[in-house]
Amino acid sequence: VWIKNRSNAGNDHILTDSSRGGDLPLNSNGAYSESTQTNKLESFASDGFVLGQSVHSSVNANSNTYVAWNWKANGGTTTTNDASSTGVGTIDSVYQANTDAGFSIITYTGTGSNGTIAHGLGAVPKMMIAKRRDSTSHWVVYHQDLTDASYWLALNLNNAQDVEATHWNSTAPTSTLINLGSNTNTNGSSATYVIYAFTDVEGYSKFGSFVGNNLLDGPFIYTGFRPAWILAKRSDSTSDWFLLDNKRSPENVVGGGGVGQLAANQTYAESSLSTYAIVDFLSNGFKMRSDMNYGYWNASGGTYIYMAFAEQPFKFSNAR
Repeated sequence: VWIKNRSNAGNDHILTDSSRGGDLPLNSNGAYSESTQTNKLESFASDGFVLGQSVHSSVNANSNTYVAWNWKANGGTTTTNDASSTGVGTIDSVYQANTDAGFSIITYTGTGSNGTIAHGLGAVPKMMIAKRRDSTSHWVVYHQDLTDASYWLALNLNNAQDVEATHWNSTAPTSTLINLGSNTNTNGSSATYVIYAFTDVEGYSKFGSFVGNNLLDGPFIYTGFRPAWILAKRSDSTSDWFLLDNKRSPENVVGGGGVGQLAANQTYAESSLSTYAIVDFLSNGFKMRSDMNYGYWNASGGTYIYMAFAEQPFKFSNAR
């Protein structure tokens, strides 16, 4: 569960999951460590989640407006992979995977040495977001369309992609394993971590890239579905991580006039972002509609990576 206060600036993004527990939030806009915080997200249920009292404006202050984005893993049921017993990987991991939805939550303790962990997806991850839990640390993002596996982005920063071979050991993941180097952001000795791993599911999710042109008639990006949610980041230059969805901004152009715009690495309120993200959600993809050359979505020659999820999957209209 990912929650953000829409109406007030200065409130952190709150990310929790049923593997770690609702009272252990992490914040995409900061490098902060995990800490117990009661009265925020108190518990997960089969049909939703339970919020605490309005003592924290980040989740439930009186009259404030919020958004929550949610992914279903495996109902809180995890699988423990003892690497020495199973022969899968070299570092123990605990994963909660939904192979139908292409989503896995992986927790593990680092070793400080190059190694591999099981992720449970049964397919090659196209995007991974890792966070050290027991200490301050940047969020490390792997995306298949960065230059290669030695490059990374930080979810909590606006930096361009950069080389750091020791995050993923300069090696792309496989259908069973994630490769880890010795960097303390992903594999410090005795440090604890969580990784959110995603893979494409036809008609439901897509992870790709595009090049901007700074025109109102911007590039069209084919996903095979009408998006409900998009996270995008310019990878070749500085730019915030912009978030759009069809609940806060239900009509095209999505994000126009500052309605429905938020940034994963910032604590902005929606009203702070008046002109940056201007996109059409179409039946089979999305199209850039910005000629302002800010760099956030459609700068001329700018390269962008994205992750997108469907409003209604085409391929499986009656899917689980």
